[in-house]
Amino acid sequence: MRKFRAIAFASLVGLAAAQGQVWAQDNDDDDDDAAAATTEQAPAEKPTRASKDVPELILGTKDDQFTANQKDFELIAGQGYRWKISAAGGLEYKFHTDLFRNVWMNQIVINDLEVHMNGAPAWLEYDADGTIQVQFTTVRPGIYTWSVPDLADRGMKGTITIK
Repeated sequence: MRKFRAIAFASLVGLAAAQGQVWAQDNDDDDDDAAAATTEQAPAEKPTRASKDVPELILGTKDDQFTANQKDFELIAGQGYRWKISAAGGLEYKFHTDLFRNVWMNQIVINDLEVHMNGAPAWLEYDADGTIQVQFTTVRPGIYTWSVPDLADRGMKGTITIK
């Protein structure tokens, strides 16, 4: 029994000594200081429990049917969002995005009528001017694209970045 205690004590002392050497080296690395300074300058936004509004995307106007009011959007992972996507140019718009396959889709609201799904929509189609609101929670960080496929070469495309 004494031998076992002596071995256990020696092992404990050896572990403590090894840990002491690692702690002594922690302050040697100059790279840590630069990384800490960068992190302090740009703190990451944290998700909240309440859903946030994404700036409305408006496809077309009466003056220019091939324009969008905003091209790029930035969201954070784990956050719930409400996003109004409107058509205002008088054309038929088919809004497509790979974002829908990478979020948890809650519902789609059209004229106060709700569509609840168990999966993502393939696209949103506007046969007339109007607004569709999608509610979702971001799940997977990445850069996703949106476009009106037949009009993408005329500038109706953009990105959605989830950090």
